Amino acid sequence: MPLPALAALLVLAAAGWFLNTRPQEAPAPQAATSSVSASAQIASGKQAMIYYLDVGQGDSELIRLPGGENILIDTGTGETADKLVSLLQELGVKRVDHLIATHPHEDHIGGMESVVRKIPVGKIYMPKVADKQIPTTRTYEGLIDAISDKKLKITQAKAGMTIPLSGQAKLELLAPNGTRYDDLNNYSVVAKLTYGQKTFLFTGDAEKLSEKEMLGKNYDLKCDVLKCGHHGSSSSTSAAFLKAVSPQFAVISCGLNNDYGHPNKDVLSRLQKAGVKVYRTDLQGTILARCDGKSITFETGQKSLVKD
Repeated sequence: MPLPALAALLVLAAAGWFLNTRPQEAPAPQAATSSVSASAQIASGKQAMIYYLDVGQGDSELIRLPGGENILIDTGTGETADKLVSLLQELGVKRVDHLIATHPHEDHIGGMESVVRKIPVGKIYMPKVADKQIPTTRTYEGLIDAISDKKLKITQAKAGMTIPLSGQAKLELLAPNGTRYDDLNNYSVVAKLTYGQKTFLFTGDAEKLSEKEMLGKNYDLKCDVLKCGHHGSSSSTSAAFLKAVSPQFAVISCGLNNDYGHPNKDVLSRLQKAGVKVYRTDLQGTILARCDGKSITFETGQKSLVKD
């Protein structure tokens, strides 16, 4: 391990924050557009703009609030890191106020080092995992080095937290609820965005165990838009969880013709039977949800980081 990375890990160990990683195997939509539209350059008026970025087989969501705040949840893989930074700059993102790493798998934090180094970051949130699961991957070490170089402080992300936002926006963390999981996906941060009367649920790779824990806590899981856990895998979006969430829309972030069979056909069937309108980044590129607090509209075919 490089000495800078080792030093950074020791700093985090003293602070008590640990992550882990490993390779891992509304109204009708508006007309599609081929690239980011000029009107989508900035969050205007009283609209919140939620981008489900097409990063291939990975996850990344950008929330832009009309007050100027930007929340970035995950950053996809290292392969799309430079394109992610370029897209953020193209959208006029001069600062990421809140950066959330749902869990440290490469397809969720692969672009995070580049973001931290090239765009000012206010706060960074990560889950705490068991000491023995401290990672030694280049992706993780690079991120830790960047955090250390930028003198950022990691805030432990856990259920019960509320991230303060401006105006009619609120971001609540509903997971992780436990302190030790065998499957790293279950450390995933689950965040619920409330904007006016509308709600969005972001689930990282949270699997059925995490879903069961949230159900057991009697959290208000109901939302208008669900970002399906683990790229639409059979490991997530259980029948009980879907019933509690009861979304009108769902977004699945996965790569076109990926090797994992995502999204799972049973999950798609479950969503269809529940009457949920499904959007998919593998088929529709980056998906933009616009919310004025009372209604949500979608635009598909926004700029892809893997197809353009």
